[in-house]
Amino acid sequence: MNDTNVPLSAKAPPEAVLEALIQHLDVLTPELRKAAAYVLENPNDVGVSSIREISDAAEVKPGSFMRMARAIGFDGYDDFREPFRESIRQGVSPFPDRARWLQSLAKGGKLGSLYADMAAAAIDNIEQSFAAADAEQLKAAADTIVDSDYVYVLGVGINHALAQNFSYLAGMAMDRVEAIPRSGSVAVDDLARAGKRDVLIAMTFKPYRREVVEAVDLARDQGLRIIGISDSPASPIVANSAHGFVVQSETPQFFPSTVATVALLETLMAFVIADARPTVIASIERFHERRHRLGIYLDDWRTKR
Repeated sequence: MNDTNVPLSAKAPPEAVLEALIQHLDVLTPELRKAAAYVLENPNDVGVSSIREISDAAEVKPGSFMRMARAIGFDGYDDFREPFRESIRQGVSPFPDRARWLQSLAKGGKLGSLYADMAAAAIDNIEQSFAAADAEQLKAAADTIVDSDYVYVLGVGINHALAQNFSYLAGMAMDRVEAIPRSGSVAVDDLARAGKRDVLIAMTFKPYRREVVEAVDLARDQGLRIIGISDSPASPIVANSAHGFVVQSETPQFFPSTVATVALLETLMAFVIADARPTVIASIERFHERRHRLGIYLDDWRTKR
């Protein structure tokens, strides 16, 4: 790093420290970037762990955390850690009733414990994901979508289903929204004609899918505005995106949880609708009126046997 860094104080809020780490990721050495990524993904550990404990968890040497702290403007690691410790000292334990509820669920034996663990993970994922964003960020992303010529929604594997769902819902309100990769295609080909007036919403989670990262890199080169959704501020599709959102995917089961991702996408869609012209609402109403008229909906289901 150089002498142009703006010094950070031990009295800085933790959010300012994390933002400084994000801004410096590209210029940190691989070892320091690994330490920074651990802090970005586990900020709560900073305030409660010794430098030895956190370096063991991050699988780097303790000196890496000291050099990382100095690289972003702190005098040393103790000053770097102080904002996180102060945040813990001033904090309170939220949701005591929820904690008692979850404990009661676990009393039903092994399956009861699994049920409690799944419920706790789903709630925590949503809470942490929404705490990491705010209404201004979502509105800015929605503005970008509404102002675009074409919106591509990229996800592979289970995330392709989420991309298709977002595209389906958006299609009720606006034209030119498409889930990629298309059937029989690859994402980089689907973006071949995309340009600066277009938007790419991309999502991938650890271990990051190569085809998604490569498609995002290509889209950046072509001037598309990127909305990245991933599980880490250090994710290659979140860093340097026009709008980046970090969602949690922890779960007791083998596969990553998609609960928080679905919640974020639904909220983003709500902001898009709220941000759109009145003709968009009329378009949605016509869409459903046509379905009723064509008999797609079973309006009289209560009388059916």
